[in-house]
Amino acid sequence: MGIDRRYDRRTFLRLAGATAAVAACGGATPTATATAAPVAGTISVYSALNESTNNEFFGAFKKAYPGVTANVLSLAAAGELQTRIRTEKASPKADIFIGGSSEFHDPLGKEGLLEAYIAPNAKDIDAKFKEATGLWTGWYTGIFGFISNNDRLSKELGGKKPATWDDLLDASWKGKLILPDPVKTGGGYIFMATQIFRFNKDEAKAMDFMKKLHANIAQYIPTSPGALTLIDQGQFVGCPNWAHDILTEKAKGNPIDLTIPTDTGFEVGAISIVKGTKSLAAAQALVNWSITKEAGELNVKLSNRGSTRTDVAPAAGSPKLTDVKLVNYERQWATDNKDRLLKLWQQTVGL
Repeated sequence: MGIDRRYDRRTFLRLAGATAAVAACGGATPTATATAAPVAGTISVYSALNESTNNEFFGAFKKAYPGVTANVLSLAAAGELQTRIRTEKASPKADIFIGGSSEFHDPLGKEGLLEAYIAPNAKDIDAKFKEATGLWTGWYTGIFGFISNNDRLSKELGGKKPATWDDLLDASWKGKLILPDPVKTGGGYIFMATQIFRFNKDEAKAMDFMKKLHANIAQYIPTSPGALTLIDQGQFVGCPNWAHDILTEKAKGNPIDLTIPTDTGFEVGAISIVKGTKSLAAAQALVNWSITKEAGELNVKLSNRGSTRTDVAPAAGSPKLTDVKLVNYERQWATDNKDRLLKLWQQTVGL
C-alpha cells in the first residue's frame, strides 16, 4: 500500500479515523535497533514540511519500512499543527509531528502531550539539537536570512541589501516589507526572538525595534512559504525568511536573492511522537529513519536545510552555521518565554 498524497484536511481525517493499531513483530522497544525486526502499521503524520518534500521524504521512508504506511497532513504553519495536537489531546488524531522548529515541540512535551523516545541513532546527534529525555529530536537546521526581489530592489532601493536587521528600519522600506506572522510561524517567532538576543535580552530595546519595523511592514503572512511567493511575484520587495527556502526559490529561476544579515538566528527542526499513539512501533520507526544519514542527505537535497548530523554535507551554496555571525540564541529560554513574548509583541505593535 502506498502513501496517500492527498493532503487535504477531509482526506486526512477520514484516513486518521481509520488508523489501525500497529502490529509490530518482536515488540519494538525504545532500545530496539531500526532494523531489529519488521515493523508494520499505519501512522498519521502532522507535517510542517512542504508537499514536494513530503512526497519524496515519505516515499523514501516507505522503501526503508515497507510495512509502515504514512498518511500525511501537510500544513506549512507549525503553530497550527501545535494547536491541533493540543485541542485533540483527549483523542489524538496524529501519531507523529514532524518539521517546524523545536519551539513548537518542546511545549507539547512539557504539557505531557508527547511520548518520550530516545532513538538508537540519536547518539549521533549533538545534545544541543535534542531534548534530553527524547520528547523531541532535532534532525535539521535552518538559518534566518532575507529574500529580496531583484527588480524592485534595484528600481526602488538602488539595489541595496540589508547588512544588518537595523537597515530594515530605514524609511525607504516602508510598505515594501512583509514578515511571517510571529504568532503563527516558527520563522516569525525566531526572527522576533533573534532581536531579543541581539539586544542581549533587553526586551524593551527589542520591542522598540519591532515597533519601528512594524511601521515598514505591509503585511504579516500566515506561512513562511506564502511570504516567499509574494516576493517571487514582486508584490513586495523583501522579507526576513529562511535561507534554505530562499535558495530553493532561487533555484527555480525566480528573480530573487538571498542575504544573511549579521547577528541572525537559526532553528532546529524537530520530530516528536504524539502521546496516546496506537502505532508506537511504527512512529518510532519514523523517528529512527528521520535521523539516519540517508534521510539527512535526502532532506539536504530536497530543501537545502542543514543536518544535525556531522556526517551530512551541506547543500552547495548553502550557508553553514559556522559561516555566519549568529546571536547567542538561548533556545530553551526562547521556548519557555514564547507565549509571554508574543503577547508583549502584540501589545507593542497593536495587533
